Amino acid sequence: MNKFLLMFCFCVAGFGAKAQAFAEKNLQQAVLQFNTSKTVNDYDAFYKKFSTANASERWQAYYYQSAAMFLKTDQLAKKVPAESLREPNALAGKAALGAFTSQRDNAEMNILIGLVSLQSIQLNFCPDVQKELTAIAKNIATAESISPNNPRLAILKARIAERSGDKAEAEKQYQKALNEFTKYNSSDSSIPNWGRQLLPTNN
Repeated sequence: MNKFLLMFCFCVAGFGAKAQAFAEKNLQQAVLQFNTSKTVNDYDAFYKKFSTANASERWQAYYYQSAAMFLKTDQLAKKVPAESLREPNALAGKAALGAFTSQRDNAEMNILIGLVSLQSIQLNFCPDVQKELTAIAKNIATAESISPNNPRLAILKARIAERSGDKAEAEKQYQKALNEFTKYNSSDSSIPNWGRQLLPTNN
């Protein structure tokens, strides 16, 4: 009986490891597909997929949930009343904070938090704009110290420049983002590569 129980436990453990590996593989495939997603339906589907992802690094699932809702909101911002975007923007913020609590020194998380916060300001959802801008400046400084050539960082800086009316700086940062995206040539799904959707030529 003891041998049977021991064998059963090994089988269960083995199945659990296989299931985990399968979930991880699916997550990484979803990330690669996410990088080129373009439609609102895509973003809704990915949000659901990442919400149920069984990732060993839970923050990654939160990260992509947030990115999906951020991109959805960004795409709809010029097409629908701002008030109708309160929910997806809030979902983006909630998911981002879920990951940020354990990843405060992560460049990608700081950039995403900055993008979502700036989106909230632009849609007039933010009750204290100056406080939020100060927080975004800190996010940018943290990200820049870790990943200065990150294309999503350049996009965040471009949007900050647009908000202040500095068109020349905005164009400079968008061009830098495009150059960095062009350099990227890897199938490593552990490295985020979304954001081309945010370049002016793709709007």
